[in-house]
Amino acid sequence: MESMFRLMDQEDQEVTTNRCIWVNGPVIVGAGPSGLATAACLREQNVPFVVLERADCIASLWQNRTYDRLKLHLPKKFCQLPKMPFPESFPEYPTKRQFIDYLESYASRFDVNPKFNECVQTARFDETSGLWRVKTVSNAESTRTEVEYICRWLVVATGENAERVVPEIDGLNEFTGEVIHACDYKSGEKFTGKKVLVVGCGNSGMEVSLDLANHFAKPSMVVRSSVHVMPREVMGKSTFEIAMKMLAWLPLWLVDKILLVLCWLVLGDIEKYGLKRPEMGPMEMKSVKGKTPVLDIGALEKIRSGKIDVVTGIKRFDGNRVELVNGEQLEVDSVVLATGYRSNVPYWLQESEFFAKNGFPKAANSGWKGRTGLYAVGFTRRGLSGVSMDAVKIAQDIGSVWKLETKQPTIRSRACHRRYISQQF
Repeated sequence: MESMFRLMDQEDQEVTTNRCIWVNGPVIVGAGPSGLATAACLREQNVPFVVLERADCIASLWQNRTYDRLKLHLPKKFCQLPKMPFPESFPEYPTKRQFIDYLESYASRFDVNPKFNECVQTARFDETSGLWRVKTVSNAESTRTEVEYICRWLVVATGENAERVVPEIDGLNEFTGEVIHACDYKSGEKFTGKKVLVVGCGNSGMEVSLDLANHFAKPSMVVRSSVHVMPREVMGKSTFEIAMKMLAWLPLWLVDKILLVLCWLVLGDIEKYGLKRPEMGPMEMKSVKGKTPVLDIGALEKIRSGKIDVVTGIKRFDGNRVELVNGEQLEVDSVVLATGYRSNVPYWLQESEFFAKNGFPKAANSGWKGRTGLYAVGFTRRGLSGVSMDAVKIAQDIGSVWKLETKQPTIRSRACHRRYISQQF
């Protein structure tokens, strides 16, 4: 099973350093928006910390694994991190580049300097010492460094989208054309004139299909199950913002009914294009299953005009052909797997009380704090606004203990008896 979080040993590498480092504060795993937000809030609490990041940059998902045309799907006020709003000059829906610039400015403002290229191998709680032991490996050319960080608090900030999901489809490995995951898709420019099968109809699948159509490719989008498609805006107002305002006053079921009426008025009957709506309403589905509605930014118009074909589920691939479950066969040149992502927490965190086997906290709505100093940020399926709320609560929780203990200094045992130990402030 693919695990981008682990680095494989290479025979020609030489182990040059084994270190053990005491961290005088929490260790944060992940330097995406979740990790940056938590670090910034801890900085405001004057709590020291260390941020570990497997990639060589902050927000590696945004920088390395997103397509060029990507913009934030929600208005910027719902996507800003704590303590720092977006610049007023930014548009309502910032571009990928603008969001990355914002995150880099955010890290600079709060003096967040992650330790890059540090891939966490394991993290476990040592019952004897009452501390967390986080083992990492970093590789640079012919050198290899292994470090064990010892800390009282561990913040898991690797997020919901750490690893790509690649489905098992009969014959896909023998497909004669190009197969890529959406995380490797940048632009439809190289697909001009080609028949491209897009597997998946979430926000990524819809937007990749739209981009392909705009570059004069011939996309067919696989819609295997029901899906909620909603307009991004209704009469110039964000659909998401309208929903949030209604939820403050109305029950969930009524909000869903109103949203579906608005969708019908703006988008019309989408089921005749092969987009069947689920029985569960869009906000209820988001709350119960964590499945985000698709916010349409132009793909539906391409579907109506026939520039994007909607097809049923896949039965098998055969050479450069794909057989659908309804018996139809298509010739395709390329396949884009817009099949989503998953958490990678089960691959490295040795803990089963707080996190479930799917890599999410067991208590979905209150899943930011576990026992023994374990925290999670960005796993409540509430987007960047949920990240901000988690980060603030975590920093306040750790900060309250930190301030109390620093007022009455005590000597803590630093449980590490190995080769080399240093202290990290």
